[in-house]
Amino acid sequence: MMNIKNVSVIGAGTMGNGIAHVFAQSGFKVNLVDVNADQLKKALATLAKNFDRQIAKGSLTEEQKNNALAQIVTYTDVAAGIQDADLVVEAATENTDLKLKIFKQVDELAPAHCILATNTSSISITKIAAATKRPEMVIGMHFMNPVPVMKLVEIINGYATKKDVTEVIVELSKTLGKIPCSVNDYPGFVANRILMPMINEAIYSLYEGVAAVPEIDTVMKLGMSHPMGPLQLADFIGLDVCYSILKVLQDGFGNPKYAPCPLLVNMVNAGKLGVKSGEGFYTYTAGSKDLVVSASFTK
Repeated sequence: MMNIKNVSVIGAGTMGNGIAHVFAQSGFKVNLVDVNADQLKKALATLAKNFDRQIAKGSLTEEQKNNALAQIVTYTDVAAGIQDADLVVEAATENTDLKLKIFKQVDELAPAHCILATNTSSISITKIAAATKRPEMVIGMHFMNPVPVMKLVEIINGYATKKDVTEVIVELSKTLGKIPCSVNDYPGFVANRILMPMINEAIYSLYEGVAAVPEIDTVMKLGMSHPMGPLQLADFIGLDVCYSILKVLQDGFGNPKYAPCPLLVNMVNAGKLGVKSGEGFYTYTAGSKDLVVSASFTK
C-alpha cells in the first residue's frame, strides 16, 4: 500500500487538534480543516499550549515544538485542504447526518488513492462508508481523549474495508506511538459498548439514591483501580456525547438496557454537559478541568 505523508484532519475541535498534534509531532504534513476560522485559531493556540506542557515535562524540546507547528497548515476550504491528502481523518461532531455529509463531500474531492478514516466513537463505519464510492477505503480510527496522552487507537473495520487498508492504518498508528486494536463494526465497537453502559449504570446509582457523586466515583477508583470515576469521566467526555452514544447502542441493538438514564436526559436538556459547560456531575472553574465540588441534582 501507499506511503502516507500528507494527512488532512477534518474538524478542529478537541479531538481534531489532538489528532493533528500527534501526526505533526511524528513528522507528517498536516492540513487542519474547519469551516470556522475562529475555531482554527483556537486550535492552533491549544496546540501550542499542549506542546509547551510537553516541554515543561521534558518530553519535547522547543525545536521539536517549532518543527511540529511548522507541519500544520489550516484551511477553511475543504477542497483545498484535502487535495493532496494520502489520508483524511474526520473528527467532526458525533452526529450521523453531519458525518455522512462530510464523507460524501470528501469522497468527491480527495485523491483516488486517499484512505478515508473517521474518529467516530460509535457510529457505524459501514453506514459512513456507504455514503462514498470507495467503501473499501473507509475505516474507523478512534483516538482516545486526550489524544497526545492516551495510547489506544481503536481501529474499526467496516463491512467492505480492505485488509490492506486495515494493515496500513494499524502500522501508521504504531508510528504515532500508539497501540492499535483492530475490531469489527458493531454499535459502540468495543470501547463504548463496554464503557457507556457502565457510565449509565453509575448515573442510575445516583438517580436512584444508592450513593452520592463522590462515593460512586471513589468506589470505582479505589475498588476497581479506575484512574477516574465514571461520573467524572462522563463530565470529561461530555454528557451530550454520552447520551448520543447510548442512543446509538439502543437503536443499533434494539435493547432497552442501553436507554439513557432519565437523569442524564434531564441534564443534557438543561445544558449541564460537564467540563465543556462548566457544570455536570461536578462544577468546574473557568478554563480548568479540575473539579471543584459536587453539583446538586433534581430527579
